[in-house]
Order: sequence, then C-alpha cells, then structure tokens
Amino acid sequence: MIGASLLFATMGMCVKLASADYSTGEIVFYRGVVGALLMVLLTRIRGGTLRTGLPAMHFWRSLAGVSALGFWFYAIAELPLATAVTLNYMSPIWMALFLMGRSILRGGGGVDARLVYTVLAGFAGVICVLQPTMAHHQLWGGLMGLLSGLLAAMAYLQVTALGKAGEPEVRVVFYFSAGSIIAGALAASLISEWHSHTLQGMGMLLAVGMLATAAQLMITHAYRTGRMLVNASLQYLGIAWSFLYGVLLFDDPVTSLALLGMGLIVMAGIAAARLRQSVTLKNL
Repeated sequence: MIGASLLFATMGMCVKLASADYSTGEIVFYRGVVGALLMVLLTRIRGGTLRTGLPAMHFWRSLAGVSALGFWFYAIAELPLATAVTLNYMSPIWMALFLMGRSILRGGGGVDARLVYTVLAGFAGVICVLQPTMAHHQLWGGLMGLLSGLLAAMAYLQVTALGKAGEPEVRVVFYFSAGSIIAGALAASLISEWHSHTLQGMGMLLAVGMLATAAQLMITHAYRTGRMLVNASLQYLGIAWSFLYGVLLFDDPVTSLALLGMGLIVMAGIAAARLRQSVTLKNL
C-alpha cells in the first residue's frame, strides 16, 4: 500500500506535466491504451482469459471509474497537486455519506452519531483546503475534484461487488482500461482536440499508464492480503507524497489552513474506514 500510494502520487505528477501538452481526454485515452495492453500481456503470461459473464457490472464500474478518472485528471491540471489529490481521497467520506442516506431512507434509526461527525469533519477539511489554495478561475477544478471523489466511491463499491462475483483483478482493470480508451477518444474528438506528440510528452503518457496500472495491481494485492483498516490508513500517504511533489516541482503554496484541512480529511477518511468495519447500521 505504501508503494501504491507513492506510484499514484507520481502518476499525478506526470499527469500535471502532461497536461501542458495534452487535453484531459487524450491523457485518459493513452492511460487506457497502456493499461489494456499490459493487462492483455499479463493475461497471456498467466494463461487466463479476458472473457466475462458480467458485462453489465463491468459497464457500470467503468462508467463511474472512468468519469472519476477524467474529473481527477482535470482537477490535477487546474489545481495545486496536493489539493487535487486530497479532494479525490474524499471517497471514504462519500461512502460514509452513502451509508447515512441509505439508512435514513430505510427507517433512519440506525445512523451512528460518529458517522455524522466523520462526514462533517471531512467537509470541514474540504473548506479549509479549498479556501486558501484556489483562485476564482479554479472553482470549476475544485468541483471536478469533489466529483472525482464521489464517483471513485461508487466505483469502489462496484469493484467490491465484482470481486465477490469472482472476477479477477486483471479482468477488472482491463475493462476499466477499455472504458478509458472509449471515453478518452470521444472526449478528445468531440470536446477538445488531438495534439501532436513530443518525446517528453510521449514519455509522460507512457509513465501515466504504467504507474497507474502498477499501482492498481499493488493496491488490489494489498487489500487481498492485508488488513483493511491498515490499508485504508496507509493510502493517505498519497497526499503527503503529492504535497512534496507540488512544493518541490510546481511551487505550490504552503498554508497552515490548507495543511489543517488535509489533516481533517485524512482523519475523517481513516475514521470512516474504521466505522465501516466496526459499526453495523440498522436496516442495512
């Protein structure tokens, strides 16, 4: 998990560098191409198959996951790196909010007060993070960052369902990559445009695809073999890595209010993961 968090942060750094030469749709497209090719190669080496009996589940997982990816890449291009990564790491807090909403709809008697405090602390952290680091023209990027975390939470729930249905991680990553190829191509063709390549740009695109794919496999292995709460806590090291990259490479601003907000989101996210394990909500 520590390695995966470092790879995801490094991928974010490469996305920010690549965004100077490519649109978000192009980066999503090439990220999908590299991921799909690696999964085909890995499947051949293992002697498995990419055929699935659950196309609908893969479609909805890819729709949520690719949308989250696109919004996140857009936020990385528009915001300080650590800010964009922190907003994407809101997904455990969104999941806690989903649980609260579902409990209320089914009777309302089982909402744990600690879950409410966790969600409130997370959104207080968002306010602290966005207030000192965003200019007026970055508000749209902030919204996209929040949406990426929301959709990432939905995608996580769907990945869990696919795992329970017996789908291997290689197959899940392949169909997600295929969805990235389709969505990225449509976005680049209809919304933005295709750009010519430079040697540096091609290197950044290749790095994004390879780092993201390796990190996905590592994080899947971590959740399969390790303790969920430990993994959920260690993944927040990605914010620290991204903060260092942002300060050292992009001259991102350092403010005490932003650091306080990041700390609140990290604590709220870890608490949300703990509560999902230890608290049983009534009527769920």
